[in-house]
Parts: sequence; structure tokens; C-alpha cells
Amino acid sequence: MKTSLIEGKKPAHFDKHIIGNLLLDVAPLDEVKQEKMLIGVRNETGEIYRLIGATKLNSFMNAVEELFDLGLVDELQDTEEPKDGCDAIFSEP
Repeated sequence: MKTSLIEGKKPAHFDKHIIGNLLLDVAPLDEVKQEKMLIGVRNETGEIYRLIGATKLNSFMNAVEELFDLGLVDELQDTEEPKDGCDAIFSEP
């Protein structure tokens, strides 16, 4: 899976746990956006500051599970509709 920070957005205080628990390759934002499924991560001010791109559903589901294990919540859990180009958007509860 590929990931990129969004320029000008402050990473969340829990970001180091995301990097530590998910197998992610840092890539340019444009490259991450080309992946089949996207996960957004919000910081404390509610801005999406990191995108995680997955090519396969299996990778996407593994990432979602890891983010849930970190105590984060997916605001799109109960909908099939993408939001802001993301298939899942995680933040602290």
C-alpha cells in the first residue's frame, strides 16, 4: 500500500502509530490517488492530512482493521458512498 501526507496539513498526534502498524510505502500524492481504494485520515482539526492507497480489497480491509485496532473510527462505515474521494475516512472518536 502507498501513502502520502497532504502538504500544509498537520499530522495527527497518533500518526506515528499508523506508520508503525501498517506496511506502507511513501509515495507522491498523485501516485497514491491513482490507487483503486483510498483511505483518508483526519487530524485533530478535522482535516484529512494523510491518504493511504490500496490496490487490492484484501490490502484495504487489512488497513481498515489495523486502523480500528488503533482505536480510530471510520466515518463512512455505514455508507457505500465515497466522500472526498475516499472509501474510508478515519479519525479519533
